[in-house]
Amino acid sequence: MIEDRIKRYWTRRAHDFSTVRKNELKNHLRVAWLQELSAHLPTSSPIRALDIGTGSGFFSILLAKEGISVEGIDLTEAMLSEARALANEENVDIPFFAMDAQNLDYEKESFDLVLSRNLTWTLPDAKKAYAEWFRVLKPGGILLNFDANYGTHERGHSLQNRQVSPDSPYGHLGITDALAKENTLITLFMDISKQDRPHWDKEVLLSTGFSSCDIDLDVGKRILGELDLDDAPMFGIYAIK
Repeated sequence: MIEDRIKRYWTRRAHDFSTVRKNELKNHLRVAWLQELSAHLPTSSPIRALDIGTGSGFFSILLAKEGISVEGIDLTEAMLSEARALANEENVDIPFFAMDAQNLDYEKESFDLVLSRNLTWTLPDAKKAYAEWFRVLKPGGILLNFDANYGTHERGHSLQNRQVSPDSPYGHLGITDALAKENTLITLFMDISKQDRPHWDKEVLLSTGFSSCDIDLDVGKRILGELDLDDAPMFGIYAIK
């Protein structure tokens, strides 16, 4: 099953990926991301947030440091181990759980905020995931999704996207040619890789029931600067239930 391949891939990548996110917590990207998230947080208080596809816990740690109650979920236990270790280093107490982003083990209307980064491009059924995220949001709740159209055919040929420095935000530190090939094969298998994103995402979210959805095509340059990919620039999706 494709889910098993995805889990194996990210299990093998977990430690090196975590090194990249740990570096982000210590450089200018920490401030840039915090400013971006803060601009879109719910105005209600207290905020209960769900970080979907938390990876090594970057978003969860940023929010917890701001006093927000946040939980992080990820498909792979290896990633969650990295997240727990990094949260411990940052002196924040965050519950992390193994869970499929397409099948959430939460009651409906549980969260004020759902957020995700670089996840939806990896999901076999993004429509189902969006429906689940809608379900667990409270009325008026906010979805923040930061992603890119990594499925473009140029991606496999992008030298920019193969940066292996810890300063690169793409988590390719330590990646082998075999893992890079597996990454490309998994990506091309996904239906979402064939879609015109993020316009496709907006249509899906509105049809799912979100009352509004805004697309930000400049968020990549605003946060990542010259590190934003030329052939797959990061976009932001801001939706309200």
